[in-house]
Amino acid sequence: MPWSSQFLINHQDHTVTLCGEPRERSKAIEEVLNQARSDHSFAVLEGWRNELYPITGSMGQVVMERAGSSLFGILSWGVHMTAYTLTEKGMMIWVPRRSPTKQTYPAMLDNTVAGGISAGELPFNSLVREAKEEASLPEDMVRERAKACGIVTYFHIRDSRAGGETGLLQPEAQYVYDLELPNTVTPKPSDNEVQEFYLWCIEDVQDALRNGEFKPNCALVLLDFFVRHGILTAESEEHYVEMVSRLHRKLPFPTITHDSKSSNRA
Repeated sequence: MPWSSQFLINHQDHTVTLCGEPRERSKAIEEVLNQARSDHSFAVLEGWRNELYPITGSMGQVVMERAGSSLFGILSWGVHMTAYTLTEKGMMIWVPRRSPTKQTYPAMLDNTVAGGISAGELPFNSLVREAKEEASLPEDMVRERAKACGIVTYFHIRDSRAGGETGLLQPEAQYVYDLELPNTVTPKPSDNEVQEFYLWCIEDVQDALRNGEFKPNCALVLLDFFVRHGILTAESEEHYVEMVSRLHRKLPFPTITHDSKSSNRA
């Protein structure tokens, strides 16, 4: 990494400390990542998003380009929603297939709506935006019907399907929502991120999970959905307790951002 003078490198303690006021720190990160991108130092930066992620726990609001978040191992946040329809045959889940041209996990199965939360964006507002962009779901319907159902936390180890370097450790927290749709509403792709939507029964979704067809973190969200709806129980799964606990890992990172007046270091 082409560190600037604002980064203090301690090789003995294996630490990197970024100094300065919040705005200066954000600018320093931006310059370092832009230089690394120009130098083609990291393949993961080829997927540049022009989207800022917050660095949670920093003193004051510090942000960085989304594509570089996995290089620094910062806690990233997202929203994931499972939309379903109740029919005479039982519960049916709307499952999208990611576009084959996606930079990350191309052509894999996904949650009905999912996306990262940008800096300064509230989780529910992010959900409303993603629902319109990815599934053509009306804002008023999502605001009225979507139900907040908690959060899923985990440590993700990036593999080749994620694009770029492999083995990068990435802690993530996903706000989880459910949305029961009437039979008259059909999610439809609205951008180039989704190829098509399927309406599948629970058994078909479970088969796809067993076959590894889902994007890894989307599989976790579906397992959480199955637990909450009584589909996955202690009677049906011998590893139930371990599975549920792993869906809600305690991450060794702060989850709030502090007042910048209390310190000038992140």
